Amino acid sequence: MNIAVLGAGSLGSAIGGTLALAGNDVTLIGRAAHVEAIDRSGLTLVTPHGEERADVRAQTTAEGLEPADLVLVMCKSFDTRECIETNRSVIGPETIVLSLQNGLGNEDLLCELLDPNQVIAGKTYIGGMMLEPGKVQSTTEGKQTFIGEYSGPITPRIENVAQLFNDAGMECIASKHMKNIIWDKLLINVATGAVCGVTKLPYGDFYQHPELVDTALAAVSEGMRVAIAEGIMLTRHDPREVLELARENLPYDFKPSILQSLEKHRRTEIDVINGAVVTYGKRHQIETPVNETLVACVKGIERYTEIYDPAL
Repeated sequence: MNIAVLGAGSLGSAIGGTLALAGNDVTLIGRAAHVEAIDRSGLTLVTPHGEERADVRAQTTAEGLEPADLVLVMCKSFDTRECIETNRSVIGPETIVLSLQNGLGNEDLLCELLDPNQVIAGKTYIGGMMLEPGKVQSTTEGKQTFIGEYSGPITPRIENVAQLFNDAGMECIASKHMKNIIWDKLLINVATGAVCGVTKLPYGDFYQHPELVDTALAAVSEGMRVAIAEGIMLTRHDPREVLELARENLPYDFKPSILQSLEKHRRTEIDVINGAVVTYGKRHQIETPVNETLVACVKGIERYTEIYDPAL
């Protein structure tokens, strides 16, 4: 299948590279340094079994590309509009557009920007971490991906895309309950992203500190209360289960996306993760003091970097 990955950073490269290893025609569209490294030496995926070189193309825009069969939207949520507008040429009338982004609201925005009938929803628990341009730590084993129509039954196109992932060794489940699954995944991000970002600790160290674990559990508890008020049927109701799932099969030194962004002096997706819990909490008059504090702390770090320690 002809696949384009928009916003191919760490996670997009991990998934796109794995699809390429399975024989698909994959183009990664990402930042210049990453693209240049791939052009020189290819994309290296570092897995628990060693290193593999994935044969992918890489560009900074979709210029010159034919419309793809499948477009994976992997950019940061705040870049979605610009990313789609800049790379619209790769999205033809028959292209399926799958969001595997973090947070809430991505599918709604894509439906505004594109034909809603082209957009399908997805969430993945796969881990990706950029080690250096052109080299990505990829954790796919034991990590599920869920896809489905944003609202509605499982369709043949959903089954086909799920099979594409499964054929590449990435367990993918077709679901007719994507709104619930989107909240399930949100709670994973709520649990670890902001706490690791504020403390600068990777997973292994973060889970060793009871005070940090307690903070994460409190943030998830708030998120669960908000989700239930929103009418969401969660898969898990014990915050500790969420916290354990977050680190399952990931290496000790794994860093969630918020920490990765802060280390690169880039804006984070805190507004659509912990910030989403705060926003929806206000709608239902549910207090979310832990998430409010985490949002404030991450935004404080972003602001400090912007003023005193400009982007690398």
